[in-house]
Amino acid sequence: MDSFMVLIVDDEKDFVETTVNRLIKRNIEAVGVTSGEEALELVKKRLFDVVVMDVKMPGGMDGIETLRELKKIRPLVEVLLLTGHASVETSIEGMKLGAFDYLLKPVSLEELLVKLGHAFEKKSEHDQKIRKAKIKDLIRFPGRVITQDKDL
Repeated sequence: MDSFMVLIVDDEKDFVETTVNRLIKRNIEAVGVTSGEEALELVKKRLFDVVVMDVKMPGGMDGIETLRELKKIRPLVEVLLLTGHASVETSIEGMKLGAFDYLLKPVSLEELLVKLGHAFEKKSEHDQKIRKAKIKDLIRFPGRVITQDKDL
């Protein structure tokens, strides 16, 4: 599997640190934050392939609000929502807003790795389609300047 960048967003600091460390040990680039606001600030500065985000976060922004804003900034990023049994309906709402999938907490590392792989694969396929379309445009319109997509 190619290297990819993952952002973990959860208000439980121990979960964030443990998950980031476990991903890094498996040669997956990962960073973590503990709020939706921090996540949005970070995605404005860095490109992530996949964001893993808790739906229920106290404070200013919950996961659904963060997802809505995140998709405005980085529409192509794939998002995996983490949810407890009580908020499966909320996660389905998140899928309607563009989340790739959701996982029930507590999630096993193996299940997380499988979902991360699928999400990254989808992101890669989408990126490849965009690159091909840009190449076709360059061939059809030589000399035309095509600006770089913010998600590629």
